[in-house]
Parts: sequence; C-alpha cells; structure tokens
Amino acid sequence: MIDEMRIRGLGVIDDAVLPLGPGFTAVTGETGAGKTMVVTGLGLLLGARADSSAIRAGASQASVAGVWVVPQQGAVTDIVTDAGGELEPAGDAAELYVSRTLSAEGRSRASVGGRPAPAAVLSALAEELVVVHGQSDQLRLRSAAAQRDALDRFGGQVVADAVARYSERYQAWRALDAEITELSENRDRRAAEAAQLREQLAEIEQLEPQPGEDVELNERAERLANAEELRVAASVARSALSSEEDAPDVTALVAEARRSLERAPDPQLAGIAEGLTDLGYRTADLALQLSGYLADLDDSGPHELAAVEERRAAIGGLIRQHGSLEAALEVWRTGSLRLAELDDDGDRIERLEADAARVRDELDEAASALTAVRTDAAARLSHAVTEELHALAMPDARFEARVSAGAESRHGRDDVALLLAPHPGAEPRSVSRGASGGELSRVMLAIEVVIAGTDPVPTFVFDEVDAGIGGAAAIEVGRRLAQLARTSQVIAVTHLAQVAAFATNHLSVVKSHDGAVTASSVTRLSGQPREAEMARLLSGLADSDAALTHARELLSLGSSAT
Repeated sequence: MIDEMRIRGLGVIDDAVLPLGPGFTAVTGETGAGKTMVVTGLGLLLGARADSSAIRAGASQASVAGVWVVPQQGAVTDIVTDAGGELEPAGDAAELYVSRTLSAEGRSRASVGGRPAPAAVLSALAEELVVVHGQSDQLRLRSAAAQRDALDRFGGQVVADAVARYSERYQAWRALDAEITELSENRDRRAAEAAQLREQLAEIEQLEPQPGEDVELNERAERLANAEELRVAASVARSALSSEEDAPDVTALVAEARRSLERAPDPQLAGIAEGLTDLGYRTADLALQLSGYLADLDDSGPHELAAVEERRAAIGGLIRQHGSLEAALEVWRTGSLRLAELDDDGDRIERLEADAARVRDELDEAASALTAVRTDAAARLSHAVTEELHALAMPDARFEARVSAGAESRHGRDDVALLLAPHPGAEPRSVSRGASGGELSRVMLAIEVVIAGTDPVPTFVFDEVDAGIGGAAAIEVGRRLAQLARTSQVIAVTHLAQVAAFATNHLSVVKSHDGAVTASSVTRLSGQPREAEMARLLSGLADSDAALTHARELLSLGSSAT
C-alpha cells in the first residue's frame, strides 16, 4: 500500500502531504480544488506520461514523492533490486521511496529506492502495486480484451495455468508453421545456394589452401624475382665470414685473435679468448646458413617462379571470391554442415510437418481445456456480479459473462462478452452498448469486488467511481468500497457524501485564494470538520442544521459498516 504521498507544484496544489495508510481513504473537495491532481500525482508515480502543462502556474517544476509499504521479498523487491534501488526495512515489511520530478521544459526524472530510474520501471511497479479506475477505465471495460482479462483474473490460477499452457503450445505451433513456410517459399533460393556452395567446396578442396599461405607465397615470389641480387648479397656476406680463397675472412681473423690471447699468461685474457671461441662457432654457423641459402637459390629457377605465380593466382581467386583466405577456409570448415542442411530440405519439411501436426493436436487440447475453465469461471462470475449489483441498488439487474467461439489468437479461441440486462424482460446486451455511465460504474465496482476475492490487488484507486449515481445507489457504492478495503487499500476521489461516509480516512482538498493566486492544500478530517464537509457535499452548505443532521446519520451508518 501507499502510506504517504507529497505533491508539490502540480495543478492548483502548491504543497500538500496526503496521509493515506490502510483502509478506505476518501478524497473530497470543491469543484476546481484539485482532487483530480491527487490521481494525476499518483499516476506520475506509477509511470504515467508526464505533461508539463500540469505544472502549477509560475512554478519551474512539479514533483511527487510517495512511500510504499511492500513485502520484503517478491516481485516488487526484484524490480527495485534490478533497477539498483534499495528498500528500507520496516518491521516485517519494507518501505519503498519513489519520486518523480517534471520540469516546465517537459523533462522528467524518476527515482526508485534512492536510485534514478526510467519511467518503465515505475510502470513495472504499477503492475504489482495498484489498479486505477477512472472514467477512461470504464471506457476500457467496454473493449473485448478488457472483458476477457477481467474474466481471466477472476478465474485465478486455474485459468492462468490454462492460458499459459495454451500460449506455450500456440507459440510452438506458430514457430513450426513459420519455419515450414520459410522452407517451402524459399526452396528455389535454397537449392541455388546449395549448388553454389557445392561448387565453392569443390574448388577449395582441389586447392587445399593452408592458413597464411597467401603471405608465404608473396614472400617466396618476391625472393625468386630478385634471385640474382640476393645471390650476390649472400655470396659477399659468406665470403666475408668464410672465404675459400687466400683473402682474410672473419673466421680466420677470429681464430688468429683467439690463438694470440691463449698464449698470453693473463687470466683476464683467457676469459676473452673463450668469448672469441664462441664467436668463431657462431661465425661458422652463419657461414653455413648462407651456403644453404645460396644452394636453395641455385636449385630454384624460372620454373619454380612460374609455379609459385600460378599458385598465387589460384589462391588470389579464392580471396576475391570470399573476401579473404580466412573466410574461404571458414567455408571449407563449415560448408559441409550447411550443405547437408540445404540438401535435407525435403526430409526436413516432412519432419517439421509431422511435428506441427502433433503440436496442433496439443494446441487443440489446450484450447478446449482453456474454454472449459473459462466457461466455468464465467458462470461463477455471472452469479457473483449479479448478486453484487443487487446490493448496489440494481435489484432487477442480471449480469452475464458469456464465452463463445472466436478467432484463434495467442489468448485462446474464445470471445468473452460481459452482458447486462438492467431490467426484467430485457435481453442481455454488452456493457459496451447497453450500460449507462452510472450502471457501468457499478458494474466495474461489482467486478472488482468479486475479483478481489480470487485475485487481490494491494491498492485500488477510484476516480469518481460514483459518477452518474446518487441516493441509495451511492450508499451501496460506499458500502462496497468499504468491503473492498478489508483486503486492499482503497483510495477514492468522490463528490458524494454517501460514499465518503464509509471511509476510514477522509482527506479534503481545500482551495484558497489571495486575490492573485489560487492554491490548494490537503487536510485530514475528523469530528466536526468532517461533519461540516459532509454537510457541504450534501447541500452545498457546511453549516446547515438539516445537512449536518443528515451528515451525522451517514457517518453513523458508515461507521457501523466498517
């Protein structure tokens, strides 16, 4: 539940704190005092679209902050934790701080559990915390989808499980059907892909390229093209290291230096002589490598250069076709599996069609099971809502939730219609066409009271649920709101004393005017101030003796009911 809410700079409300808490809270006030801003502020906390035109005239921003009391574990905790927020321990429960600020420029900022959060997080919390009903929600009840959702909520876990089973089989069948369609419609394209892949694999297998071979071939071709220049360079270097002629070379000079030092009687020179010995070995090794290099050049000739260029051309063709040698090698590694998949299209379609037929049978069973549990729930909902409508001053009304065959969708194969026969002998008609505004208000309330028994919601917010009614009907609306408040928090914006009388917490939005600016604040009422507000709601006169007497009678009636 929401324990407290503070509104600043929203509409005519300058700065107001609303102490809410458990039970039934009624919000009343004069026309134009800003009662609707209470619902607007709560909507902002729940992720509603922000509208800068709602900011109080002259203010740079509007802000709304709320404190929710929530379980320490559960869906709400998971949403807050995922958003990086924290909950404050409060006994067996926890407190969640939520705020939202709207600037005059239209920018909106939200905070959940002390951390900035997008409005989508607020919307996710709203799904778990509250149900808001206003005139627009009554209009939404006229839609087929909203009527089906109302029945499914009443059906509880049994219907929810059947919907989940049907939805899972429906998605599985849709996926198989889409794959079969894709394979069938693209059979020619896939056959062409298989033929092209087969040619590519044959070409690659014939060449058998190796990783990095293109780089090696380039280096080899460059060496062969410059063979004479390379031969001269290597010959000069080998002769300098080890010459077969009488000319002095590095090997002879190092050997002579070593022998000279070995004859000297100084230990220090002996160490240097050992270094010259190692240098001699290294010089001989380098000379040997150069001899091998020269021998390789001698063996290589124009015929090898031609062979290398031919190989380079073949590898270059693969590179041009695939983009790189690595890409060609990847085709070689994976192409066989892809080719097997493409060649298997015929058999694969047959297997998929068999799977689709099996899943379709399971979908038929799931659809029938869903229709059965919905039909059972519809009968129970019809009876329960009819009884509620009788208690809401519609003694002759008959409500019917009707399930009939409909088009297949992810929600099932059922059309759900909520029908109302307001008078004896009247044919039940859809609430979308046959219910007046006042009747639709009571139908909506009756449905929520009944559904609350199987699918409780932490907080209900009603914005003028009493629109279009009065007298005894209004008293019964108040009584039913009080009944709903036994299991959920109820917040109702109302203009009827008959409804407000049943509230356990009465808040009044009070408008003041200093000659230049109109401002509103919120006051919790009890005792004589509450009686005066009730009298004003009844007659427009807060000090009328007759109205005060009637107000006390209503408050006594409401107190006995709660």
